[in-house]
Amino acid sequence: MKKVTLISITIAFMLLLYSYYNTMHRDNTNFDEDSTFLYINSSDSIVNILDTINKKIKFPKTFLKAAKRMDYIENIKSGRFRVYKGSGNKEIINSLKFNNTPLTVTFNNKERIQDLAGSISKQISADSLSLLNVFLEKNFLVENGFNNFNLMSMYIPNSYEFFWNVEPKIFRDKMLEEYDNFWNEDRIEKAKSIGLSKTEVIALASIVQKESVKLDERPVISRVYLNRLKKKMKLQADPTVIYSIKSYYNNFDTIIRRVLYRDLKLNSPYNTYKIKGLPPGPISMPDISSIDAVLNSRNHNYIFFVADPYNPGYHLFASKLSQHNKNKRVYTRWLNSKKIYR
Repeated sequence: MKKVTLISITIAFMLLLYSYYNTMHRDNTNFDEDSTFLYINSSDSIVNILDTINKKIKFPKTFLKAAKRMDYIENIKSGRFRVYKGSGNKEIINSLKFNNTPLTVTFNNKERIQDLAGSISKQISADSLSLLNVFLEKNFLVENGFNNFNLMSMYIPNSYEFFWNVEPKIFRDKMLEEYDNFWNEDRIEKAKSIGLSKTEVIALASIVQKESVKLDERPVISRVYLNRLKKKMKLQADPTVIYSIKSYYNNFDTIIRRVLYRDLKLNSPYNTYKIKGLPPGPISMPDISSIDAVLNSRNHNYIFFVADPYNPGYHLFASKLSQHNKNKRVYTRWLNSKKIYR
């Protein structure tokens, strides 16, 4: 009798041990990669959260049992959590409880703050409207020297590390911190030496970037515009006209390859054929190389330039109007030969 009892206890213990192993440690992953990420949003219902998890596991019932045992259901946290292939429920749940994993947020070359908000919303949990509302918050802008025209200046294109579930205000405040770090003592002194504020440097850099894709030419173009500013000339930058057209018709998807004479008359605070000096804000988000091209412009006496049709991406420069007109005729003939009328 004692022997039978001992065997029964042993069997019961083994069954209990197997049940525990099956519930807590047995491989419960159902994906082919070495690891995957589970995205849990604080606004999701428990049903939606479990549905998200169930898509990546083999045995939903044992997961739910383990989740209850480990008090996960009552303590669900939002975030981006990495789960490794071969993990059991205990390891999965510990990751969901403690290992919110940051990601890299990257942005560049946006023309409007709405575009920036939309791009970021595709990378973190916050929606574009929540981000946009925070970006446009009046008190924040006033307190930090920005306005609705130049607020794009605060967002320096780069790659930044954030948690997926970062709050919009925290994201924005981090961007201000990065902006302040970017404007170190050296860059501030260089901006002062050319007589521009930080936001004015970025406004000019946005024009320079639109003018040339060639990094080695941007310091040359920067100096052209600085020369014009020094001479109290209008900048007469075609990219500002293109931006004005897009803004006027509220169509930023349109592609404009040729600026016409009638476009130069468009009334817009960005049209530098009409206004004097710099536009009130950037016409796009310039990258760091363009900003530094303005701060480290190449010294010369050119005040005119036009695209060089026979050296794609580069320009023909001139210090006198007569030479510029010759260069312009070369470019115009090329445009007409290619039937580029808009």
